[in-house]
Amino acid sequence: MPTKRGTTAIDMRIYKAVVNAVMSHRLPPGTHLGEADFCELYNVSRTIVRKALQRLAHDHIIELRPNRGAVIASPTPQEAREIFAARRALEREIVPLVIQNATPESLKQIRAAIAAEDAARRSGDRAGWIRLGGEFHLLLAELAGNHVLQRFMAELVSRCSLIIALYETPGSAMCENDEHEDLATLIEKGKVKEATHLIEHHLLEIEARLRLAEQDKKVNLAEALSGF
Repeated sequence: MPTKRGTTAIDMRIYKAVVNAVMSHRLPPGTHLGEADFCELYNVSRTIVRKALQRLAHDHIIELRPNRGAVIASPTPQEAREIFAARRALEREIVPLVIQNATPESLKQIRAAIAAEDAARRSGDRAGWIRLGGEFHLLLAELAGNHVLQRFMAELVSRCSLIIALYETPGSAMCENDEHEDLATLIEKGKVKEATHLIEHHLLEIEARLRLAEQDKKVNLAEALSGF
């Protein structure tokens, strides 16, 4: 029998594995997550699996539906807009704190994150590139030095990954590497106003590439069935 501490470690391992798969778009919205599959994969009881699923549901990564079990969440267009608005508000606060708390080591971490993202892009690892793009923003939240903002950002970045997977325009690149490069340069130069403006523009651009308006269209039954 695993110890309480060991149980918690497995619970978090399952949680992080699902979040990483969501951020990499390997688990798209609507995907069913079977408890038995997790039990077999991790050699654990349903109790531990359910604990991980409850944590994921709390963070809005999955939905626990009666008679269907756990499924990856599918945010509505309105929820998507609200989530992006919340994320812009948070990142407008995060970027100035990153600059305020900048050290040679933190600036190296930012550049290393960009290099990893670029390497994934160059190698054709799209899933890795998408995940690392989200992790770049999570790193900024960590370097801001505010644990509450960091916790909120972890949830919002995961939820944005779901939204992008659901509504992205086929073939589009959601997080251009040069935009992160430009932001890093402004952070290094201590340009608070310019960096804050860029992060907001960056997130607005990502949202603008999504097909949210199409999903909001009301279907006219007469028009839809005309000619049949």
